[in-house]
Amino acid sequence: MDLGNGLGHLTYSTLVHPADDWEQLWNSLVTYLPKVKARIAGNRSFGVCLRLSANAAHTLANNATERDKLKKFLGDNDMYVYTANAFPYGAFKGTVVKEQVYEPDWRSEERTRYTINVADVLADVCSPDIAPSIQSAPLGFKPRVTGNDVVASYTDHVLRVVAHLVELKARTGRTVQLALEPEPFCFLETTDEAVDYFTHHLYSGAAVEKLAKLAHLPISEANEALRAHLGIVYDICHQAVEYENISASLQKLVDAGIPVFKLQEAAALHIPEVTQAAVDTLKRYAKTIYLTQTLEKKNGKINRFLNVDDAIAAFEKNPGPREWRTHIHVPVFLDDLGEFRTTRFAIEDALRFHKRTPLSRQLEIETYTWDMLPENLKTGDIVEYVCREIDWVRGQLT
Repeated sequence: MDLGNGLGHLTYSTLVHPADDWEQLWNSLVTYLPKVKARIAGNRSFGVCLRLSANAAHTLANNATERDKLKKFLGDNDMYVYTANAFPYGAFKGTVVKEQVYEPDWRSEERTRYTINVADVLADVCSPDIAPSIQSAPLGFKPRVTGNDVVASYTDHVLRVVAHLVELKARTGRTVQLALEPEPFCFLETTDEAVDYFTHHLYSGAAVEKLAKLAHLPISEANEALRAHLGIVYDICHQAVEYENISASLQKLVDAGIPVFKLQEAAALHIPEVTQAAVDTLKRYAKTIYLTQTLEKKNGKINRFLNVDDAIAAFEKNPGPREWRTHIHVPVFLDDLGEFRTTRFAIEDALRFHKRTPLSRQLEIETYTWDMLPENLKTGDIVEYVCREIDWVRGQLT
């Protein structure tokens, strides 16, 4: 929904629902979205995020009948799409994904074709007044970045997609935006890394020249096109796990001229003082199909663990004072989870910044791990959870 006052559109990510192919996505849309809209928006238009896997994107991109079915559903229910999650390529719910969630990465033809399919779908199903965003992976898993050739390949494939977006706008009049999402343990991870990569690679003179050739544009137009079509998704949870000051982080992006196409509200687990009791409780969260990147602050130093199990093992081998922030998405409206807390404070910081100086037209809540929470936190159904989160974020801004 449009929040008004220049604050942008707010919705939740349908990544929380089964959507590994078009049939699953369709069933999730018709099952849950009308219920959420009825409780949150009433007779107002309601914005939608589509979780488009490669399978679903291929189906929709190549089947006008199914796209028309989607458009009719949206129109009949007074809904509009303004963003798509095209981060996980394949299955995401009910199967172990871990670091494979980044594969195929941005050096591959599969990732490029997938993203182009998503762009084509959005150009057709979105309203003319919407510039939809494609949420995509942070280029690749950092341990697999073995040299400058990998980085150069990332850049080449991204620019090929941007060239398609330029062509798409010329052909359809629709502006579709590609938004890369920094995440712990990925090539794009910290805000400083994102600024460095955009400045020296994606927004460089060489990139402008390459896009000009690919898209048959004058240099001046290619420079503008890069910034119009290429930016980031800012997941507040990810940067909070990195111990970043959120306001300072956002200001760096503003100062560097890197657009935040989507501001994503998500909270991580936060254990200010790690104790054995907290660890015993945390073990219930550790049994998960997702990565649980954990950054530890100990004796003034940051230690990094790909999964929280590794952090737990290190603590039990050598106990002592430390702080943990763990990449497990938890309800944004909660601050206290008993033995530990959440990084809700980072969301509050980001929303204060946004309320003071709006930096994105697209806001989205991304809590997809309700199924892995302890039973005492499961007090309703998914519609109730989603609505509580939307109400909380809207309350912070209005």
